[in-house]
Amino acid sequence: MKIPAMIGAELRRLTATPMSVIALVALMLVPVLYGGLYLWANQDPYGQFSEVPVALVNLDEGSGTGADATVYGDQVSDQLIEGNAFDWRALSAADAEKALHDGEVDFIVTLPADFSDALTSASGTDPHQATIGLTTNDANNYLASTIGTQAVEKIRRSVAELVGQEAASRLLGAISDIRAQLSNAADGATTLADGATQVADGAAQLKDGTASLAAGAGTLQDGAAQVATGAAQVANGASQVATGAAQVSAGTATLDGYADRASVAGQNVVNAIPTVRTDISDLLTSEGVDQATIDRVLAALDPVGAAAQTANERLQAAVGQVDQLAAGAAQVAGGASQVSTGATQVSTGADQVSTGATALHDGANQAAAGASSLADGAAQVRDGSVQLRDGLASGVAAIPDTDADTRAAQAKTIADPVAVDSSAQTSAGDYGAGLAPFFAALAGWIGIYALFLIVKPISRRAVTALRSPVRVTLAGWLTPALLGSVGMIALFGVLSLTLGFRFANPLGTLGILMLASFTYAAIILALNVWLGSVGQFVGLILMVLQLVTAGGTFPWQTLPAPLAWLHHVLPMGYVVDAMRQLMYGGDIARVGADIGVLLLWISGALALAALGVTRMTHRRTLRDLQPSLIG
Repeated sequence: MKIPAMIGAELRRLTATPMSVIALVALMLVPVLYGGLYLWANQDPYGQFSEVPVALVNLDEGSGTGADATVYGDQVSDQLIEGNAFDWRALSAADAEKALHDGEVDFIVTLPADFSDALTSASGTDPHQATIGLTTNDANNYLASTIGTQAVEKIRRSVAELVGQEAASRLLGAISDIRAQLSNAADGATTLADGATQVADGAAQLKDGTASLAAGAGTLQDGAAQVATGAAQVANGASQVATGAAQVSAGTATLDGYADRASVAGQNVVNAIPTVRTDISDLLTSEGVDQATIDRVLAALDPVGAAAQTANERLQAAVGQVDQLAAGAAQVAGGASQVSTGATQVSTGADQVSTGATALHDGANQAAAGASSLADGAAQVRDGSVQLRDGLASGVAAIPDTDADTRAAQAKTIADPVAVDSSAQTSAGDYGAGLAPFFAALAGWIGIYALFLIVKPISRRAVTALRSPVRVTLAGWLTPALLGSVGMIALFGVLSLTLGFRFANPLGTLGILMLASFTYAAIILALNVWLGSVGQFVGLILMVLQLVTAGGTFPWQTLPAPLAWLHHVLPMGYVVDAMRQLMYGGDIARVGADIGVLLLWISGALALAALGVTRMTHRRTLRDLQPSLIG
């Protein structure tokens, strides 16, 4: 027979009946079903993250008080909830832990109590990073932990941007405040400069006054010398001037009074100079004038004081001589003409002393005026220095006083203000261990599916001989189930010994693998009993459906609604969940619920298979006599 004829004959056989056509089309659509369903389920899982439940725990107590109070935790929480990146659920810490334990949420994001304090710590003396807590549970879904890590990293970057903008705003505001304070300080410095000018003018006037005082003191010295000469002449003629003694005594008494007043005036001036010098120094010091400026002002005044001291010393010497003259005048006994002549000279000297004293008085007045001007200037210096002090103090207070280590810590905190503190209720360990429950569950189905290709699900001889549908069903179920369990034991050995996976509950995990094999065998048995070889094809379809709905990779919440519904119905998802709890040390109570669902599947499938065997023992159909379309 030629090749075209052979192809035509085969096509005629495959399309001989409507069921043949359906089977042929179905087989051709297997790649479409597998690829289409898988790609449909994973077309855009990231776009469905808004359906993934995540607990958000905001414990932030805020930073600052009053108008300066800031609660970054509230801002971040509002942004997350409004962003709708996940199904955020605001919970307390205890409720979040329970929800994660029960599988109601896939992970927890926690904003700690010191979140705001840490974010604003860069401007203080204890800069440190803020933390965002991430709590996962691989027993719920391994990839959910990876998704949570990526989500927290995005949150960290978002918070860093928020804090960076506010930090920059505060920095610019602080710079503006510093500029304003420095401007005030500059105004104060101008006032201080004006006052300093007046201080200099007053010092010049004081210098002129002290010069006049020095000139008066010189005149007083000359007069005192003449008085001394006259007094000597009076002494020489004292023995001859008896009649003029009274006049001389009166004259010398008068002179002595003038001299004493001049002496007191001169001494008061000299005594006042140290006090004035100290007062000026104290005043300038209290007004914040630096010591170098004070020293220059005092140095300008020191020559004046020295000149006044010298003049006073000469004046006191002259007054002393006048006093001696008065004492000697009392002893004058004679020499009237000489006494008269000496008295005249004494009178002349006394006039000169008076003139000098007057000049000294005028100079003292000028010194007082200069001191007054100096005091006025000092007052302005005081006002300006206060303004300067306050302005500079405000400016300095606006700039943190930090050491090198603190500045380094501040720079590090500003550059990376947020850290992630991750914890896990359970942990798979690595990517392979995270996917092991899914692939082990899938391998169990594939193993049972392959066994049913070579094992006859129902023995026709047993149906004819035993006449017991239950015994026939159990025999047809236990054979592939036990063989499949052997394969699952071998798989467990490979996982634990060869791959080195760690199991929190190894016996429980092995038990779930064997229970999965028994469950799958019951399901495929029922399919074969009722649909024959077509049941094998339906088993393949179920495998494809469970491949995408078991939640072995992405969280099942990312599935389209119809497939998400199947997740709660088909058994493989419960096998995956039970293995996760037992392998990673999760919630044993959930394992009990998963086992209950698997036992329901076993019971239902065996009951359905028994009904099919019962039908086979009571009657035969034309389908039983027709050859199988598959296999």
